[in-house]
Amino acid sequence: MNQRLLSEEYDESYEKYLKLVPEKGELADVLLEQSKTAFALFEGLTEEQGSYRYAPEKWSIKQLLGHLTDSDRIFAYRVLRISRGDQTPLPGYDENDFVNAAGFDSYSLEELTRQFKASRQSTLALIAAIPEEAWTRKGSSNGHPITARAQACLLIGHELHHLSIIKERYLV
Repeated sequence: MNQRLLSEEYDESYEKYLKLVPEKGELADVLLEQSKTAFALFEGLTEEQGSYRYAPEKWSIKQLLGHLTDSDRIFAYRVLRISRGDQTPLPGYDENDFVNAAGFDSYSLEELTRQFKASRQSTLALIAAIPEEAWTRKGSSNGHPITARAQACLLIGHELHHLSIIKERYLV
């Protein structure tokens, strides 16, 4: 599936993340390569690095990894629902409430990485199995119209955004 999105496939509020997605390549291939990069990054960190926060009020790397896992699960679920033609409006979620309730800092970095990998394997299988015609089906997520393809691209762009933040602010 070509991921070049049309403006009518998503709300402009998602542009911040969508502009980060490469314009060429199959979505499944882009996500697979991105996953390898993310796995290598997190597997290369120590527990001490996993607990690091670049500012007191900011998430630790463990919390950020937990957030990526939560988001992977939620965004993949949205892709599934929208690609199946479900018109039920899908709610948003407060990422800070999720992170605060999850207790990610009490987990080992190894366990959090294992959770992320498990979620991502499921997401990759889903993305690879979506029929071509289903990618342009439109639904509603977080109060905005969006296609299955745009939601999958949002998953990719959201992760790229956070991986960039890790490299810029955590691993300087």
